Amino acid sequence: MEAVKAERTWVGIDLGTQSVRVTVAADDGRVLAFGSAPLDSLRRAAQERQHEQDPRQWWAAVGQASRQAFAALAPASRRLPVGAAAICSTSGTVLLVDGGGTPLTTALMYDDTRAADELTTIHAVADAIPESADVQVSWALPKIGWLFRHHPVSAGAYVAHSADAVAARLVGHRVHTDTSHALKSGYDVVDNQWNDALITASGIDPGALPEVVPPGTVLGTVEPAAAQHTGIPAGTPVVAGMTDGCAAQIAAGALSPGAWNSVLGTTLVLKGVSTQLIEDPDGAVYSHRHPDGGWLPGGASNVGAGVISEEFGGQDLDGLSAAAEAFEPAGAVVYPLTARGERFPFVDPDAVRFEIGTVRGMAERYAAVLQGVAYVERLCFEHLAAIGADTTGEISITGGATRSSYWNQLRADVLGRPLALPATPEPSFGMAVLAAADGGSVAASAAGMVSRRDVVEPRPGAYERFADGYVRLCQELLRRGYIKDTFTTNLSRSTS
Repeated sequence: MEAVKAERTWVGIDLGTQSVRVTVAADDGRVLAFGSAPLDSLRRAAQERQHEQDPRQWWAAVGQASRQAFAALAPASRRLPVGAAAICSTSGTVLLVDGGGTPLTTALMYDDTRAADELTTIHAVADAIPESADVQVSWALPKIGWLFRHHPVSAGAYVAHSADAVAARLVGHRVHTDTSHALKSGYDVVDNQWNDALITASGIDPGALPEVVPPGTVLGTVEPAAAQHTGIPAGTPVVAGMTDGCAAQIAAGALSPGAWNSVLGTTLVLKGVSTQLIEDPDGAVYSHRHPDGGWLPGGASNVGAGVISEEFGGQDLDGLSAAAEAFEPAGAVVYPLTARGERFPFVDPDAVRFEIGTVRGMAERYAAVLQGVAYVERLCFEHLAAIGADTTGEISITGGATRSSYWNQLRADVLGRPLALPATPEPSFGMAVLAAADGGSVAASAAGMVSRRDVVEPRPGAYERFADGYVRLCQELLRRGYIKDTFTTNLSRSTS
């Protein structure tokens, strides 16, 4: 007779830009409890868009959010054993720590661009190291070089991504990093080793780099002091996680070939699944390793909902959404960058926000911004298809922007595709799903835990109605030199 597996709970921790979020989930995917705690960060826009976070606050916020979650558990759930915990964090956020995991520097965030000189040095060896041309200023690799050059540290200092730093505090010792967080730090996910040539070109001491393990690998167990701080029982295994974009993809259940998750938060991130490694000659698309084998291609744009809070903060967004329906399409086309420079669907560190055409008031401008983000999302998918990615599977959408039902509808209309809304789109839930794989298939774990709350179908005729606005955006991007002639295949496809 087959043994019945004892029910357990699973903990996912998400280290974001503005908060730490913790989810406790059951084996069947039910969210049993949730906790959150705020985080601060410091931006210095006048100084090459520097963006830092004090890593000491991570541990305080993790404790607050985790204790909140465990305190909210029903009595019956509190009696269940905790199977494991996993952590995700922003891709490209990095710092230096000592042998005990104590921070030695501030954390340079995912969109910090101060390492421009280091990037120039890396790109200068492009002929000898072709893959160096793909490295972007937002990647962790040039930032690690910057940290070592500007923060002389004692022997024993090592590189940590934010998830690594928190994992080390949980288990009480230095931990390995995972292939997902290591991707932008100079790790070769094809050959499964650090790229020595890139590391040398960046001026980084190879001895300061962590060992790299697959997501789901046990890093250690929660030690007693950390258990008291977080509420996670002592002895709970802590497993290697993934970046927040991959965590959101797991939470969406987008883990089969051809499936995609589009995350629209402050910025726009697309993650898909491919059996083959997708090569992008422009360097805008990169691939994580799928925890079960295969690849997770995708890219991260600097376009996103951050423009909404910047331009329409304090406004009645529901009212603006209702009024925006009168402007389909709007009289202006907006390329809504949240900051200078673009990473996806093309790479141009000098790209700037622009607007062509005119609008007649706030409601139409709001409509133009929402449409602009949707147009860029469509361009991202068409670029992916053009370089050989399979984009025919289900598209799920996650991120803070999905709170707007009108924007969800608009995105379905512009893409001409149904969009699935996962029941629990939190990256922290994705980490609970990863932890629940318990060393086995993450896709199988997701199949048993992830569910849908809705599917948004495109409205009849809407795809054609928005086609002219999309073409206008592409033509202006081409005129400015942001995209190449090869992108014009998208224009012909759009008007055919």
